[in-house]
Amino acid sequence: MGAVNRRLQTARKALQTLEELDLTPGDAIVRDAAIQRFEYTFEAVWKAAQAVLRERFGVVLASPKPVIRACRENALLTDSETRLALAMVDHRNLTAHTYNEALAEEIFAALPAYRDLLHTWLNRLEASE
Repeated sequence: MGAVNRRLQTARKALQTLEELDLTPGDAIVRDAAIQRFEYTFEAVWKAAQAVLRERFGVVLASPKPVIRACRENALLTDSETRLALAMVDHRNLTAHTYNEALAEEIFAALPAYRDLLHTWLNRLEASE
């Protein structure tokens, strides 16, 4: 199994853990677990995208936002998906450095859209061969 396929497989497994959770507001423990699963799922998917861009498109990039923009340029994300993905990076960065109740609620409220986007993005990465 090549590096790209390993990255894609890791991303798929991470996404499955996020998809297991009920993202209905109300339970702080579920909210916090969902945010943590979002963090590692986002990391796995953008790194899978980085590997796909390198191996299949000859594009070498080192951080999430340029990878997202390159995915748009290579028809792996639409313009609106790219805007949402860039917002997702900003939320991901906030989860890593700051924790407060209002921010946690804001990010949790965005998770259904982010989960759907991560699913769509990963499907396109897998189909890009």
